[in-house]
Amino acid sequence: MARIDYYDDPNAPEPKSVVPGGSAVVVDDGGRVLLHRRRDSGLWALPGGVMDLGESITEAVIREVAEETGVIVEVTGLVGVYSDPRHVIAYSDGEVRQQSNVCLRARPVGGTAHVTDEAREVRWVIPDDIDTLETHPTQRLRIRHALDSARSSPYLG
Repeated sequence: MARIDYYDDPNAPEPKSVVPGGSAVVVDDGGRVLLHRRRDSGLWALPGGVMDLGESITEAVIREVAEETGVIVEVTGLVGVYSDPRHVIAYSDGEVRQQSNVCLRARPVGGTAHVTDEAREVRWVIPDDIDTLETHPTQRLRIRHALDSARSSPYLG
């Protein structure tokens, strides 16, 4: 299924739902960030996805990171809550939703980064190289917030 992310786009379709989800900024001991190239949009992104019934946001993020990248993580903190109504996601099946994402900090504790059904590439990226990758602006914002050592509180927006 194809996916198009819109941000502050007057031509974006009208969202019909808000679906709770989460993502993780996973940083290894070398300071590299775990990213994957999505199969549905072709963009580089943080691993994450929607919550299933019966799980917490932390459990959802841990599961999604493993499913999308093969890396097992431990959650270490909160980056922020990202619910800007200007971020709209449209899927080829007709679903259109407003993005709602709780972004967590995490560190790898196991597994091996590898290609999956949801990721055509998985890579540990040096922060200085992230802007060279084709990513959505909302992903860069989350990464910037996570890596900003001067930030004393989570982002709420």
